[in-house]
Amino acid sequence: MTYAELLTKIRDYTEVTSSVLTDSIINGFILDTEMKISKEVDSNSDRRQSTSNFVANNRYVLLPTDLMIVRSVQHVSSGNVRTFLQERDLSFISEYTPNDTTTGTPKYWGHWHRSNNNQYIVVAPTPAAADTCQINYIRVPEHFYSSTDAAALPAQNTTTYLSQKAPDLLFYGVMCEAYAFLKGPMDMYKLYMGKYNEERQAFALEQMGRRRRGEYTDGVPRVPVPSPSPDEWRNLK
Repeated sequence: MTYAELLTKIRDYTEVTSSVLTDSIINGFILDTEMKISKEVDSNSDRRQSTSNFVANNRYVLLPTDLMIVRSVQHVSSGNVRTFLQERDLSFISEYTPNDTTTGTPKYWGHWHRSNNNQYIVVAPTPAAADTCQINYIRVPEHFYSSTDAAALPAQNTTTYLSQKAPDLLFYGVMCEAYAFLKGPMDMYKLYMGKYNEERQAFALEQMGRRRRGEYTDGVPRVPVPSPSPDEWRNLK
């Protein structure tokens, strides 16, 4: 589904013209729906890794600009030995390293908020060397839009994973936003909310279930099928 097709479909189904549902308004519906789906479903398409370097004698690590949730943090030594850091709260970090000049190999990490718009984590002890740091994270979802703007967050794209792999889910979510905006009939809002929930459950089953199991290790899912005995068949007749 293209961006133009989605806009046309929304206006056709709501029977409202572009003078009311402008491109800008529908764009807001799309963005709200994308963020909602991202919070409700842990999609593989939003999982990312970012590699940078610790700064010697600096316990703060700058996070990727498109990061929404930190999944894990890894320290990679010069010998390519990977070690996961353990997440702790800031009280623990402060008690563990009351003095920032205490250096070593990072073992713990915690969330850190600074006054600027950048996102950081803090590690303990303070890195003694500029080893590799890998951040495994959930990104801000792609934004389905008519043009590309690399500086925008979420990143704007003419095609996204949702628009290609789950267009019905995106459409029903936007329809819910549209009917709420138009103050349309409650039965129509409930209809599309029900369809949205059905598609969301199917999408979650795919992303968080079927895509994370392998037939070799987990086996093929089997559904029990009733198999009546011959006597039971005769009784049914």
